[in-house]
Amino acid sequence: MTDHSTDLATAAFLAHRNLLFTVAYEMLGSAVDTEDVLQEAWLRWVKVDLGRVSDQRAYLVRITTRQALNRLRTMKRRREAYVGQWLPEPLITTPDVAEDIELAESMSMAMMLVLESLSPIERAVFVLREVFEVDYDEIAEAVGKSPDAVRQIAHRARRHVGARRPRRTASVRETRAALESFQRAIETGNPQDLLDVLAPDVVLLSDGGGLKRAALHPVIGAEKIVRFYLGGSAKVEATITWEPTVINGSPALAVHVGGELDGVMAVRVEDARITGLYFVRNPEKLTHVASATPLTLR
Repeated sequence: MTDHSTDLATAAFLAHRNLLFTVAYEMLGSAVDTEDVLQEAWLRWVKVDLGRVSDQRAYLVRITTRQALNRLRTMKRRREAYVGQWLPEPLITTPDVAEDIELAESMSMAMMLVLESLSPIERAVFVLREVFEVDYDEIAEAVGKSPDAVRQIAHRARRHVGARRPRRTASVRETRAALESFQRAIETGNPQDLLDVLAPDVVLLSDGGGLKRAALHPVIGAEKIVRFYLGGSAKVEATITWEPTVINGSPALAVHVGGELDGVMAVRVEDARITGLYFVRNPEKLTHVASATPLTLR
């Protein structure tokens, strides 16, 4: 390929890179693997004769989807050997992502975990159709299925997700208010204040990846979670601070211990109370948060 052709390919790839990153990330739940997928997609893209490509965006999405599907199938083996609870790798995002309600919901920790329960093909079809509104014919080319089969897969995936997603998506304001109450309660160490902001059947998932202390199984119930946090905090000699941030398009908290980033807390909020807590402590998953460089998606 000539230098001029390479320049044109580079310009086209960069123009769509944010979209491609988001597509791959929503399929994989891992920024590290997403970067690898984009590199593989790029290597294939630069070999393409651009003169024969009528829709560069669709072509790039197709390449990226195929590479993400390949990666997703190999990742399932890693997940099976993972120590404790597995949570998606959190991304620090720009505030405008939260304004795109559908995108923010699809990237939330709660929804990403729902997507984990889909097969690789179902997840690809759901993400492309429901989040990015890709035509069935384009999806069919990307996943190697007929358009009719893709429609059936999409219907099955929607039904599966619909049965597991939160009843109502909390607004940014509601989520931020619940987090502020949670933060005040944690900082003051008042058990009743914590109980007031947590739903009785709240569930905590914490991900240490075997590298940091975390609950190996879900902690269910407000009283158990209060004991878990207040008891654990009491054992830490260094100063713990909770700082508001935006993770995966939603308000969240970055936890620092002794001035160092220790984890990220995302939440699911329903009816003004926290029903889900997602605490990522695995240091290998905090790279994008530690970089303090918010991602612009789409």
